[in-house]
Amino acid sequence: MQAVILAAGMGSRLGKYTRNNTKCMLGINGRTLIERALDALDAAGIRKCFIVAGYEKDNLIGFVGSRYKNIGITYIINDIYNKTNNIYSLYLAKDRLLEDDTILLESDIIFEDRIIGDLIRRPEPTLAVVARYESWMDGTVVQISGGNVITQIIPRKFFRYDQKESYYKTVNIYKFSRDFLRNSYVPFLDAYSKAMGSNEYYEQVLRVIVALDKSELKAMVLDDHRWYEIDDVQDKDIAETIFCDDPDEQFRLIGRRYGGYWRFPKMLDFCYLVNPYFPTVQMRNEMEACFRDLLTEYPSGLDVLNLLAGKMFNMEAPHILAGNGASELIRALAPLVRGKTGIVYPSFNEYAESIKTEIVPLYPDNISYTADDLAAWSERCDNLLLINPDNPSGNYIGEPELRRLLRFLGDRGKTLILDESFADFSGAENCSLLSGETLAAFPNLVVIKSLSKSYGIPGIRLGVLASGNAGLVAQVRGNLPIWNINSFAEYFLQIMGKYTGDYRAACRLIAEERDRFGAELEKTGLFTVYPSRANYFLCRRRNGTARELAVYLLARNVFIKDLSGKQGLDGPSWLRLAVRNRADNDTLIEKLSRFGGASS
Repeated sequence: MQAVILAAGMGSRLGKYTRNNTKCMLGINGRTLIERALDALDAAGIRKCFIVAGYEKDNLIGFVGSRYKNIGITYIINDIYNKTNNIYSLYLAKDRLLEDDTILLESDIIFEDRIIGDLIRRPEPTLAVVARYESWMDGTVVQISGGNVITQIIPRKFFRYDQKESYYKTVNIYKFSRDFLRNSYVPFLDAYSKAMGSNEYYEQVLRVIVALDKSELKAMVLDDHRWYEIDDVQDKDIAETIFCDDPDEQFRLIGRRYGGYWRFPKMLDFCYLVNPYFPTVQMRNEMEACFRDLLTEYPSGLDVLNLLAGKMFNMEAPHILAGNGASELIRALAPLVRGKTGIVYPSFNEYAESIKTEIVPLYPDNISYTADDLAAWSERCDNLLLINPDNPSGNYIGEPELRRLLRFLGDRGKTLILDESFADFSGAENCSLLSGETLAAFPNLVVIKSLSKSYGIPGIRLGVLASGNAGLVAQVRGNLPIWNINSFAEYFLQIMGKYTGDYRAACRLIAEERDRFGAELEKTGLFTVYPSRANYFLCRRRNGTARELAVYLLARNVFIKDLSGKQGLDGPSWLRLAVRNRADNDTLIEKLSRFGGASS
Protein backbone atom coordinates (compact mmCIF):
# COMPACT_ATOMS: atom_id res chain seq x y z
CA MET A 1 0.00 0.00 0.00
CA GLN A 2 1.30 3.44 -1.01
CA ALA A 3 -0.05 6.99 -0.80
CA VAL A 4 -0.44 9.94 -3.14
CA ILE A 5 -1.00 13.44 -1.72
CA LEU A 6 -2.15 16.26 -3.99
CA ALA A 7 -0.47 19.45 -2.75
CA ALA A 8 0.11 21.68 -5.78
CA GLY A 9 -2.61 24.30 -5.25
CA MET A 10 -2.20 27.91 -4.18
CA GLY A 11 -4.90 28.16 -1.49
CA SER A 12 -5.45 31.84 -2.27
CA ARG A 13 -8.63 32.07 -0.14
CA LEU A 14 -6.48 31.69 2.96
CA GLY A 15 -4.86 35.07 2.28
CA LYS A 16 -1.75 35.78 4.34
CA TYR A 17 -1.51 32.17 5.54
CA THR A 18 -0.63 30.92 2.04
CA ARG A 19 1.14 33.99 0.72
CA ASN A 20 4.51 32.23 0.84
CA ASN A 21 3.50 28.60 1.32
CA THR A 22 1.27 25.98 -0.21
CA LYS A 23 -1.92 25.16 1.68
CA CYS A 24 -0.63 21.94 3.24
CA MET A 25 1.98 24.00 5.13
CA LEU A 26 -0.82 25.71 7.05
CA GLY A 27 -0.39 25.24 10.79
CA ILE A 28 -3.34 24.09 12.90
CA ASN A 29 -2.60 24.21 16.62
CA GLY A 30 1.14 23.94 16.06
CA ARG A 31 1.20 21.20 13.40
CA THR A 32 1.02 21.63 9.65
CA LEU A 33 -1.56 19.83 7.56
CA ILE A 34 1.15 17.91 5.74
CA GLU A 35 2.62 16.70 9.03
CA ARG A 36 -0.80 15.55 10.22
CA ALA A 37 -1.44 13.67 6.97
CA LEU A 38 1.96 11.99 6.97
CA ASP A 39 1.64 11.08 10.66
CA ALA A 40 -1.65 9.34 9.88
CA LEU A 41 -0.11 7.46 6.97
CA ASP A 42 2.91 6.47 9.06
CA ALA A 43 0.72 5.21 11.91
CA ALA A 44 -1.22 3.08 9.41
CA GLY A 45 1.96 1.45 8.10
CA ILE A 46 2.34 3.30 4.80
CA ARG A 47 6.01 3.35 3.80
CA LYS A 48 5.93 5.02 0.39
CA CYS A 49 4.31 8.35 -0.49
CA PHE A 50 4.24 10.51 -3.62
CA ILE A 51 3.54 14.22 -3.11
CA VAL A 52 2.44 16.25 -6.12
CA ALA A 53 3.84 19.74 -5.45
CA GLY A 54 3.58 23.00 -7.35
CA TYR A 55 3.01 26.37 -5.70
CA GLU A 56 5.96 27.22 -3.39
CA LYS A 57 7.23 23.68 -3.89
CA ASP A 58 10.72 24.43 -2.58
CA ASN A 59 9.36 25.33 0.86
CA LEU A 60 7.40 22.10 1.00
CA ILE A 61 10.28 19.94 -0.18
CA GLY A 62 12.67 21.66 2.21
CA PHE A 63 10.28 21.12 5.12
CA VAL A 64 9.37 17.47 4.52
CA GLY A 65 12.53 16.19 2.80
CA SER A 66 12.93 12.79 1.20
CA ARG A 67 11.90 10.85 4.30
CA TYR A 68 9.29 11.54 6.95
CA LYS A 69 9.60 9.16 9.91
CA ASN A 70 9.23 5.72 8.27
CA ILE A 71 7.90 6.99 4.95
CA GLY A 72 10.02 7.48 1.85
CA ILE A 73 8.91 10.63 0.01
CA THR A 74 9.04 11.16 -3.76
CA TYR A 75 7.95 14.46 -5.32
CA ILE A 76 6.09 14.93 -8.59
CA ILE A 77 6.15 18.52 -9.80
CA ASN A 78 3.24 20.34 -11.40
CA ASP A 79 4.87 23.40 -12.95
CA ILE A 80 1.59 24.79 -14.29
CA TYR A 81 -0.32 24.60 -11.00
CA ASN A 82 -1.74 28.10 -11.60
CA LYS A 83 -3.38 27.03 -14.91
CA THR A 84 -4.67 23.58 -14.00
CA ASN A 85 -6.92 21.80 -11.54
CA ASN A 86 -6.25 18.65 -9.55
CA ILE A 87 -7.01 16.27 -12.42
CA TYR A 88 -3.72 17.37 -13.97
CA SER A 89 -1.81 16.81 -10.74
CA LEU A 90 -3.17 13.28 -10.54
CA TYR A 91 -2.51 12.75 -14.25
CA LEU A 92 1.16 13.52 -13.60
CA ALA A 93 1.17 10.72 -11.01
CA LYS A 94 -0.68 8.18 -13.18
CA ASP A 95 2.32 5.90 -13.73
CA ARG A 96 2.91 5.72 -9.97
CA LEU A 97 -0.74 4.80 -9.44
CA LEU A 98 -0.15 1.60 -11.40
CA GLU A 99 2.49 0.34 -8.99
CA ASP A 100 0.42 -0.60 -5.92
CA ASP A 101 -2.81 -0.23 -3.96
CA THR A 102 -3.03 3.49 -3.21
CA ILE A 103 -4.38 5.85 -0.58
CA LEU A 104 -5.20 9.12 -2.34
CA LEU A 105 -5.81 12.25 -0.33
CA GLU A 106 -5.92 15.98 -0.82
CA SER A 107 -3.68 18.15 1.31
CA ASP A 108 -6.24 20.71 2.51
CA ILE A 109 -8.07 18.41 4.93
CA ILE A 110 -7.49 17.77 8.60
CA PHE A 111 -8.65 14.45 9.97
CA GLU A 112 -8.19 11.92 12.74
CA ASP A 113 -5.37 9.45 12.18
CA ARG A 114 -7.69 6.49 12.70
CA ILE A 115 -9.56 7.27 9.46
CA ILE A 116 -6.59 6.00 7.43
CA GLY A 117 -6.20 2.92 9.63
CA ASP A 118 -9.91 2.13 9.42
CA LEU A 119 -9.83 2.63 5.65
CA ILE A 120 -6.95 0.21 5.15
CA ARG A 121 -8.49 -2.44 7.41
CA ARG A 122 -11.81 -2.44 5.58
CA PRO A 123 -12.07 -5.51 3.32
CA GLU A 124 -13.44 -3.61 0.32
CA PRO A 125 -10.56 -3.02 -2.11
CA THR A 126 -11.83 0.34 -3.39
CA LEU A 127 -13.45 2.89 -1.08
CA ALA A 128 -14.29 6.58 -0.92
CA VAL A 129 -14.45 8.12 2.53
CA VAL A 130 -17.71 10.08 2.88
CA ALA A 131 -19.73 11.82 5.60
CA ARG A 132 -23.41 12.70 5.77
CA TYR A 133 -23.99 16.05 4.11
CA GLU A 134 -24.28 19.03 6.48
CA SER A 135 -25.19 22.63 5.71
CA TRP A 136 -21.62 23.91 6.09
CA MET A 137 -20.20 21.53 3.47
CA ASP A 138 -19.31 22.41 -0.09
CA GLY A 139 -18.14 20.52 -3.15
CA THR A 140 -18.77 17.04 -4.54
CA VAL A 141 -21.42 14.81 -2.99
CA VAL A 142 -22.45 11.21 -3.64
CA GLN A 143 -25.51 9.04 -3.26
CA ILE A 144 -25.14 5.48 -2.04
CA SER A 145 -27.21 2.31 -2.04
CA GLY A 146 -28.04 0.06 0.89
CA GLY A 147 -24.82 -1.86 0.36
CA ASN A 148 -22.80 1.36 0.50
CA VAL A 149 -22.19 1.16 -3.24
CA ILE A 150 -21.78 4.65 -4.68
CA THR A 151 -24.56 5.01 -7.23
CA GLN A 152 -24.01 8.61 -8.29
CA ILE A 153 -21.33 11.27 -7.94
CA ILE A 154 -22.77 14.77 -8.10
CA PRO A 155 -20.50 17.78 -8.66
CA ARG A 156 -21.33 21.09 -7.05
CA LYS A 157 -23.01 22.58 -10.11
CA PHE A 158 -25.56 19.74 -10.20
CA PHE A 159 -26.31 19.82 -6.47
CA ARG A 160 -30.07 19.78 -5.69
CA TYR A 161 -31.01 21.04 -2.26
CA ASP A 162 -34.34 19.24 -2.34
CA GLN A 163 -32.36 15.97 -2.33
CA LYS A 164 -29.78 16.90 0.29
CA GLU A 165 -31.07 14.33 2.79
CA SER A 166 -29.78 11.60 0.47
CA TYR A 167 -26.34 13.17 -0.03
CA TYR A 168 -22.95 12.26 1.41
CA LYS A 169 -19.99 14.61 1.12
CA THR A 170 -16.72 13.23 -0.20
CA VAL A 171 -13.98 13.70 2.39
CA ASN A 172 -11.34 13.58 -0.38
CA ILE A 173 -9.67 10.46 0.98
CA TYR A 174 -9.78 7.28 -1.15
CA LYS A 175 -8.46 3.74 -1.17
CA PHE A 176 -7.95 2.41 -4.70
CA SER A 177 -6.94 -1.16 -5.43
CA ARG A 178 -4.19 -1.69 -7.96
CA ASP A 179 -6.60 -3.62 -10.19
CA PHE A 180 -9.15 -0.79 -10.12
CA LEU A 181 -6.43 1.73 -10.97
CA ARG A 182 -5.01 -0.36 -13.82
CA ASN A 183 -8.26 -1.55 -15.34
CA SER A 184 -10.56 1.39 -14.75
CA TYR A 185 -9.37 4.62 -13.23
CA VAL A 186 -6.05 5.34 -14.96
CA PRO A 187 -7.32 4.49 -18.49
CA PHE A 188 -10.34 6.73 -17.93
CA LEU A 189 -8.11 9.42 -16.38
CA ASP A 190 -5.91 9.36 -19.45
CA ALA A 191 -8.83 9.52 -21.88
CA TYR A 192 -10.78 12.14 -19.89
CA SER A 193 -7.74 14.41 -19.57
CA LYS A 194 -7.05 14.27 -23.29
CA ALA A 195 -10.69 14.91 -24.15
CA MET A 196 -11.58 17.55 -21.55
CA GLY A 197 -8.24 19.18 -20.77
CA SER A 198 -6.34 19.82 -17.57
CA ASN A 199 -8.68 22.33 -15.93
CA GLU A 200 -10.99 19.68 -14.40
CA TYR A 201 -11.26 17.65 -11.20
CA TYR A 202 -10.22 14.03 -10.75
CA GLU A 203 -13.60 13.14 -9.21
CA GLN A 204 -15.14 13.74 -12.64
CA VAL A 205 -13.38 10.58 -13.79
CA LEU A 206 -14.92 8.66 -10.91
CA ARG A 207 -18.30 10.10 -11.92
CA VAL A 208 -17.93 8.65 -15.42
CA ILE A 209 -16.92 5.25 -14.05
CA VAL A 210 -19.83 5.16 -11.60
CA ALA A 211 -22.24 6.17 -14.39
CA LEU A 212 -21.29 3.04 -16.36
CA ASP A 213 -22.98 1.00 -13.60
CA LYS A 214 -20.07 -1.39 -13.34
CA SER A 215 -18.19 0.40 -10.61
CA GLU A 216 -16.71 -1.37 -7.62
CA LEU A 217 -16.40 1.96 -5.78
CA LYS A 218 -18.02 1.79 -2.36
CA ALA A 219 -18.35 4.28 0.49
CA MET A 220 -16.83 4.22 3.95
CA VAL A 221 -19.27 6.37 5.89
CA LEU A 222 -17.77 8.27 8.80
CA ASP A 223 -19.65 8.26 12.07
CA ASP A 224 -17.90 9.92 15.04
CA HIS A 225 -14.64 10.58 13.18
CA ARG A 226 -13.45 14.17 13.18
CA TRP A 227 -12.45 15.84 9.92
CA TYR A 228 -12.64 19.23 8.24
CA GLU A 229 -11.81 20.71 4.86
CA ILE A 230 -9.92 24.00 5.05
CA ASP A 231 -10.48 26.48 2.24
CA ASP A 232 -10.53 29.87 4.00
CA VAL A 233 -9.77 31.62 7.28
CA GLN A 234 -13.13 30.68 8.82
CA ASP A 235 -12.41 27.02 8.10
CA LYS A 236 -9.02 27.45 9.77
CA ASP A 237 -10.67 28.90 12.87
CA ILE A 238 -13.19 26.05 13.08
CA ALA A 239 -10.51 23.40 12.50
CA GLU A 240 -8.43 24.85 15.33
CA THR A 241 -11.44 24.42 17.59
CA ILE A 242 -12.35 20.89 16.50
CA PHE A 243 -8.76 19.66 16.64
CA CYS A 244 -7.69 21.38 19.82
CA ASP A 245 -5.82 18.80 21.91
CA ASP A 246 -6.36 20.63 25.22
CA PRO A 247 -9.94 19.87 26.37
CA ASP A 248 -10.10 22.94 28.60
CA GLU A 249 -8.89 25.20 25.81
CA GLN A 250 -11.30 23.59 23.38
CA PHE A 251 -14.18 24.44 25.71
CA ARG A 252 -12.96 28.06 25.81
CA LEU A 253 -12.75 28.21 22.01
CA ILE A 254 -16.28 26.85 21.60
CA GLY A 255 -17.62 29.32 24.16
CA ARG A 256 -16.09 32.38 22.53
CA ARG A 257 -17.96 31.67 19.30
CA TYR A 258 -21.29 32.69 20.93
CA GLY A 259 -23.27 30.58 18.46
CA GLY A 260 -22.97 29.41 14.87
CA TYR A 261 -23.08 25.84 16.11
CA TRP A 262 -24.58 24.45 12.91
CA ARG A 263 -20.89 24.11 11.98
CA PHE A 264 -20.66 21.53 14.78
CA PRO A 265 -23.71 19.41 13.85
CA LYS A 266 -23.09 16.54 16.26
CA MET A 267 -22.93 18.87 19.28
CA LEU A 268 -25.98 19.25 21.54
CA ASP A 269 -26.18 22.85 22.71
CA PHE A 270 -27.40 23.02 26.31
CA CYS A 271 -25.86 26.48 26.70
CA TYR A 272 -28.00 28.79 24.55
CA LEU A 273 -31.68 29.16 25.28
CA VAL A 274 -34.36 28.58 22.65
CA ASN A 275 -37.77 26.97 22.23
CA PRO A 276 -37.39 23.49 20.67
CA TYR A 277 -41.13 23.20 19.97
CA PHE A 278 -41.58 26.39 17.94
CA PRO A 279 -41.82 27.46 15.13
CA THR A 280 -43.96 24.57 13.96
CA VAL A 281 -43.31 22.69 10.73
CA GLN A 282 -46.22 24.51 9.13
CA MET A 283 -44.81 27.92 10.01
CA ARG A 284 -41.33 26.98 8.82
CA ASN A 285 -42.80 25.76 5.55
CA GLU A 286 -44.62 29.05 5.07
CA MET A 287 -41.43 31.02 5.61
CA GLU A 288 -39.47 28.71 3.32
CA ALA A 289 -42.08 29.19 0.58
CA CYS A 290 -41.28 32.92 0.64
CA PHE A 291 -37.53 32.47 0.96
CA ARG A 292 -36.64 33.92 -2.45
CA ASP A 293 -38.56 37.16 -1.91
CA LEU A 294 -37.31 37.54 1.65
CA LEU A 295 -33.74 37.00 0.54
CA THR A 296 -33.77 39.36 -2.43
CA GLU A 297 -36.08 42.18 -1.33
CA TYR A 298 -35.42 45.02 1.11
CA PRO A 299 -37.20 44.83 4.45
CA SER A 300 -39.52 47.63 5.46
CA GLY A 301 -38.26 50.54 7.50
CA LEU A 302 -38.64 50.76 11.26
CA ASP A 303 -42.04 52.49 11.16
CA VAL A 304 -43.61 49.47 9.46
CA LEU A 305 -41.81 47.04 11.74
CA ASN A 306 -43.16 48.85 14.78
CA LEU A 307 -46.68 48.59 13.38
CA LEU A 308 -46.23 44.83 13.00
CA ALA A 309 -44.78 44.49 16.49
CA GLY A 310 -47.66 46.54 17.86
CA LYS A 311 -50.15 44.28 16.11
CA MET A 312 -48.49 41.22 17.60
CA PHE A 313 -48.64 42.59 21.15
CA ASN A 314 -51.85 44.61 20.84
CA MET A 315 -50.48 48.12 21.31
CA GLU A 316 -49.98 51.32 19.36
CA ALA A 317 -46.81 51.70 17.29
CA PRO A 318 -45.50 54.81 19.17
CA HIS A 319 -45.14 52.64 22.28
CA ILE A 320 -43.13 49.75 20.84
CA LEU A 321 -39.87 49.21 18.96
CA ALA A 322 -38.69 46.17 17.02
CA GLY A 323 -35.00 45.44 17.38
CA ASN A 324 -32.31 43.21 16.00
CA GLY A 325 -32.59 41.01 19.07
CA ALA A 326 -32.99 42.27 22.63
CA SER A 327 -29.26 43.06 22.69
CA GLU A 328 -29.65 45.92 20.20
CA LEU A 329 -32.52 47.39 22.20
CA ILE A 330 -30.60 47.15 25.47
CA ARG A 331 -27.72 49.07 23.90
CA ALA A 332 -30.11 51.65 22.45
CA LEU A 333 -31.85 52.17 25.80
CA ALA A 334 -28.73 52.24 27.96
CA PRO A 335 -27.55 55.83 27.15
CA LEU A 336 -30.95 57.13 28.26
CA VAL A 337 -30.85 55.50 31.70
CA ARG A 338 -30.28 58.13 34.40
CA GLY A 339 -29.28 57.78 38.01
CA LYS A 340 -28.45 54.58 39.88
CA THR A 341 -29.70 51.27 38.52
CA GLY A 342 -30.19 48.31 40.79
CA ILE A 343 -29.43 44.94 39.21
CA VAL A 344 -30.05 41.63 40.95
CA TYR A 345 -27.02 39.35 40.62
CA PRO A 346 -26.35 36.91 39.08
CA SER A 347 -27.73 38.49 35.91
CA PHE A 348 -27.53 38.66 32.14
CA ASN A 349 -24.24 40.51 31.57
CA GLU A 350 -25.49 42.64 28.66
CA TYR A 351 -27.30 45.06 30.98
CA ALA A 352 -24.39 45.82 33.29
CA GLU A 353 -22.04 46.11 30.32
CA SER A 354 -24.38 48.52 28.51
CA ILE A 355 -25.59 50.85 31.27
CA LYS A 356 -22.86 53.42 31.88
CA THR A 357 -24.26 55.15 34.96
CA GLU A 358 -23.80 53.77 38.46
CA ILE A 359 -24.84 50.14 38.96
CA VAL A 360 -26.07 49.12 42.41
CA PRO A 361 -25.49 45.36 42.75
CA LEU A 362 -28.21 43.52 44.66
CA TYR A 363 -27.39 40.10 46.08
CA PRO A 364 -30.31 37.96 47.29
CA ASP A 365 -29.87 35.20 49.84
CA ASN A 366 -29.89 31.68 48.40
CA ILE A 367 -30.55 32.99 44.86
CA SER A 368 -34.31 33.61 45.29
CA TYR A 369 -36.05 36.92 46.04
CA THR A 370 -39.54 38.44 46.12
CA ALA A 371 -41.25 41.65 45.03
CA ASP A 372 -41.00 42.84 48.64
CA ASP A 373 -37.22 42.34 48.50
CA LEU A 374 -37.07 44.42 45.33
CA ALA A 375 -39.17 47.15 46.90
CA ALA A 376 -36.79 47.31 49.86
CA TRP A 377 -33.72 47.35 47.62
CA SER A 378 -35.21 50.11 45.47
CA GLU A 379 -34.57 52.62 48.26
CA ARG A 380 -30.90 52.46 47.23
CA CYS A 381 -31.41 53.28 43.54
CA ASP A 382 -33.43 55.24 40.97
CA ASN A 383 -34.19 52.35 38.61
CA LEU A 384 -34.63 48.62 39.06
CA LEU A 385 -33.70 46.09 36.42
CA LEU A 386 -35.62 42.83 36.68
CA ILE A 387 -35.32 39.79 34.42
CA ASN A 388 -38.41 37.70 35.09
CA PRO A 389 -37.92 34.74 35.17
CA ASP A 390 -34.37 35.70 36.01
CA ASN A 391 -31.35 34.56 34.07
CA PRO A 392 -29.62 32.39 35.17
CA SER A 393 -31.49 31.71 38.43
CA GLY A 394 -34.98 31.03 37.03
CA ASN A 395 -36.48 33.02 39.93
CA TYR A 396 -40.01 34.18 39.09
CA ILE A 397 -42.31 36.89 40.44
CA GLY A 398 -45.99 36.63 39.51
CA GLU A 399 -48.02 39.29 37.74
CA PRO A 400 -49.99 40.53 40.81
CA GLU A 401 -46.76 41.08 42.76
CA LEU A 402 -45.19 42.88 39.79
CA ARG A 403 -48.12 45.29 39.59
CA ARG A 404 -47.83 45.96 43.30
CA LEU A 405 -44.09 46.63 42.86
CA LEU A 406 -44.78 48.98 39.96
CA ARG A 407 -47.22 51.02 42.03
CA PHE A 408 -44.67 51.18 44.84
CA LEU A 409 -41.94 52.38 42.46
CA GLY A 410 -44.25 54.80 40.66
CA ASP A 411 -45.19 56.51 43.91
CA ARG A 412 -41.47 57.16 44.45
CA GLY A 413 -40.66 58.29 40.90
CA LYS A 414 -38.64 55.17 40.10
CA THR A 415 -38.53 53.12 36.91
CA LEU A 416 -38.72 49.35 36.43
CA ILE A 417 -36.89 47.94 33.41
CA LEU A 418 -38.49 44.53 33.00
CA ASP A 419 -36.95 41.87 30.77
CA GLU A 420 -39.54 39.16 30.23
CA SER A 421 -37.73 37.16 27.57
CA PHE A 422 -38.55 33.92 29.38
CA ALA A 423 -41.93 34.81 30.89
CA ASP A 424 -43.92 32.74 28.40
CA PHE A 425 -42.29 29.58 29.78
CA SER A 426 -43.43 30.30 33.32
CA GLY A 427 -46.69 28.37 33.03
CA ALA A 428 -48.60 31.26 34.62
CA GLU A 429 -51.91 32.30 33.06
CA ASN A 430 -51.10 36.04 33.08
CA CYS A 431 -47.34 36.07 32.76
CA SER A 432 -46.71 39.16 30.61
CA LEU A 433 -46.97 42.90 31.21
CA LEU A 434 -46.35 43.53 27.52
CA SER A 435 -49.73 45.05 26.66
CA GLY A 436 -50.94 48.52 25.79
CA GLU A 437 -53.32 48.64 28.73
CA THR A 438 -50.66 47.73 31.29
CA LEU A 439 -48.08 50.09 29.85
CA ALA A 440 -50.58 52.96 29.88
CA ALA A 441 -51.30 52.25 33.54
CA PHE A 442 -47.60 52.21 34.47
CA PRO A 443 -45.60 54.87 32.59
CA ASN A 444 -42.63 53.99 34.83
CA LEU A 445 -42.40 50.55 33.16
CA VAL A 446 -40.08 49.63 30.26
CA VAL A 447 -40.47 46.09 28.93
CA ILE A 448 -37.83 44.31 26.86
CA LYS A 449 -38.48 40.91 25.33
CA SER A 450 -36.26 38.69 23.22
CA LEU A 451 -38.38 36.84 20.69
CA SER A 452 -35.32 34.88 19.64
CA LYS A 453 -35.41 32.85 22.85
CA SER A 454 -39.09 32.28 23.52
CA TYR A 455 -40.21 31.92 19.90
CA GLY A 456 -37.28 29.74 18.85
CA ILE A 457 -35.93 32.11 16.17
CA PRO A 458 -32.41 33.15 17.28
CA GLY A 459 -31.17 32.99 13.70
CA ILE A 460 -33.29 35.95 12.57
CA ARG A 461 -32.52 38.10 15.64
CA LEU A 462 -35.71 39.73 16.86
CA GLY A 463 -36.75 41.52 20.04
CA VAL A 464 -39.07 44.30 21.19
CA LEU A 465 -38.96 47.21 23.64
CA ALA A 466 -42.18 48.84 24.84
CA SER A 467 -43.23 51.57 27.25
CA GLY A 468 -46.26 53.71 28.02
CA ASN A 469 -43.85 56.63 27.85
CA ALA A 470 -43.96 57.39 24.10
CA GLY A 471 -41.31 60.08 24.53
CA LEU A 472 -38.83 57.56 25.90
CA VAL A 473 -39.62 55.12 23.08
CA ALA A 474 -38.97 57.90 20.57
CA GLN A 475 -35.60 58.63 22.17
CA VAL A 476 -34.60 54.96 22.04
CA ARG A 477 -35.70 54.85 18.43
CA GLY A 478 -33.27 57.68 17.73
CA ASN A 479 -30.44 55.30 18.58
CA LEU A 480 -31.57 52.74 15.98
CA PRO A 481 -30.99 52.68 12.20
CA ILE A 482 -33.97 52.86 9.85
CA TRP A 483 -33.28 49.30 8.62
CA ASN A 484 -32.39 47.30 11.69
CA ILE A 485 -34.57 44.25 10.99
CA ASN A 486 -34.14 41.78 8.13
CA SER A 487 -36.94 40.58 5.87
CA PHE A 488 -37.19 37.17 7.52
CA ALA A 489 -37.85 38.78 10.90
CA GLU A 490 -40.37 41.15 9.32
CA TYR A 491 -42.26 38.27 7.72
CA PHE A 492 -42.26 36.40 11.03
CA LEU A 493 -44.00 39.38 12.67
CA GLN A 494 -46.43 39.56 9.75
CA ILE A 495 -47.62 35.94 10.00
CA MET A 496 -47.19 35.20 13.70
CA GLY A 497 -50.82 35.92 14.54
CA LYS A 498 -51.90 32.77 12.68
CA TYR A 499 -49.72 30.63 14.92
CA THR A 500 -50.52 32.06 18.35
CA GLY A 501 -52.30 28.89 19.46
CA ASP A 502 -49.38 26.73 18.34
CA TYR A 503 -47.00 28.98 20.22
CA ARG A 504 -48.94 28.71 23.46
CA ALA A 505 -49.02 24.93 23.09
CA ALA A 506 -45.25 24.92 22.54
CA CYS A 507 -44.71 26.94 25.72
CA ARG A 508 -46.85 24.47 27.67
CA LEU A 509 -44.73 21.62 26.33
CA ILE A 510 -41.58 23.40 27.50
CA ALA A 511 -43.03 23.93 30.98
CA GLU A 512 -44.01 20.25 31.24
CA GLU A 513 -40.66 19.03 29.97
CA ARG A 514 -38.84 21.47 32.29
CA ASP A 515 -40.51 19.96 35.34
CA ARG A 516 -39.73 16.41 34.23
CA PHE A 517 -36.15 17.29 33.27
CA GLY A 518 -35.55 19.04 36.60
CA ALA A 519 -36.63 15.94 38.49
CA GLU A 520 -34.27 13.80 36.39
CA LEU A 521 -31.38 16.20 37.06
CA GLU A 522 -32.01 15.88 40.78
CA LYS A 523 -31.86 12.09 40.53
CA THR A 524 -28.31 12.20 39.16
CA GLY A 525 -27.11 13.34 42.59
CA LEU A 526 -24.59 15.64 40.95
CA PHE A 527 -26.29 18.97 41.63
CA THR A 528 -28.35 21.21 43.73
CA VAL A 529 -30.97 22.16 41.14
CA TYR A 530 -32.61 25.52 41.80
CA PRO A 531 -36.34 25.94 41.10
CA SER A 532 -36.96 27.57 37.71
CA ARG A 533 -39.92 28.96 35.81
CA ALA A 534 -37.84 29.48 32.67
CA ASN A 535 -36.41 27.06 30.08
CA TYR A 536 -33.18 26.44 31.98
CA PHE A 537 -31.91 25.42 35.39
CA LEU A 538 -29.26 26.99 37.56
CA CYS A 539 -27.32 24.11 39.09
CA ARG A 540 -24.53 23.85 41.63
CA ARG A 541 -22.28 20.83 41.63
CA ARG A 542 -22.13 19.13 44.99
CA ASN A 543 -18.58 17.93 44.40
CA GLY A 544 -16.13 19.33 41.87
CA THR A 545 -16.16 22.26 39.47
CA ALA A 546 -18.52 23.22 36.68
CA ARG A 547 -15.60 23.43 34.25
CA GLU A 548 -14.60 19.84 34.96
CA LEU A 549 -18.09 18.67 34.03
CA ALA A 550 -18.33 21.02 31.05
CA VAL A 551 -15.07 19.72 29.57
CA TYR A 552 -16.18 16.12 30.17
CA LEU A 553 -19.47 16.73 28.37
CA LEU A 554 -17.92 18.63 25.46
CA ALA A 555 -15.74 15.58 24.76
CA ARG A 556 -19.08 13.77 24.39
CA ASN A 557 -20.57 16.45 22.09
CA VAL A 558 -22.60 18.31 24.72
CA PHE A 559 -22.01 22.01 25.39
CA ILE A 560 -23.17 23.55 28.69
CA LYS A 561 -22.82 26.97 30.32
CA ASP A 562 -20.07 27.19 32.91
CA LEU A 563 -20.91 30.10 35.25
CA SER A 564 -17.59 30.11 37.09
CA GLY A 565 -16.63 33.66 37.99
CA LYS A 566 -20.06 35.12 37.24
CA GLN A 567 -20.86 38.02 39.57
CA GLY A 568 -23.23 36.96 42.33
CA LEU A 569 -22.19 33.30 42.32
CA ASP A 570 -19.48 32.24 44.72
CA GLY A 571 -17.02 29.57 43.69
CA PRO A 572 -16.45 27.50 40.55
CA SER A 573 -19.28 24.98 40.91
CA TRP A 574 -22.15 26.84 39.19
CA LEU A 575 -23.57 25.99 35.77
CA ARG A 576 -26.72 26.51 33.71
CA LEU A 577 -28.49 23.82 31.70
CA ALA A 578 -30.99 24.68 28.98
CA VAL A 579 -34.21 22.70 28.59
CA ARG A 580 -34.31 21.06 25.17
CA ASN A 581 -36.75 18.45 23.87
CA ARG A 582 -37.27 15.18 25.72
CA ALA A 583 -34.92 13.11 23.56
CA ASP A 584 -32.05 15.59 23.93
CA ASN A 585 -32.65 16.00 27.65
CA ASP A 586 -32.59 12.23 28.13
CA THR A 587 -29.31 12.09 26.21
CA LEU A 588 -27.81 14.57 28.64
CA ILE A 589 -29.15 12.66 31.65
CA GLU A 590 -27.57 9.47 30.31
CA LYS A 591 -24.18 11.16 29.88
CA LEU A 592 -24.44 12.70 33.35
CA SER A 593 -25.19 9.31 34.86
CA ARG A 594 -21.98 7.97 33.35
CA PHE A 595 -20.03 10.91 34.76
CA GLY A 596 -21.50 10.24 38.17
CA GLY A 597 -20.51 6.60 37.97
CA ALA A 598 -17.00 7.49 36.87
CA SER A 599 -16.52 9.96 39.71
CA SER A 600 -18.05 7.91 42.54
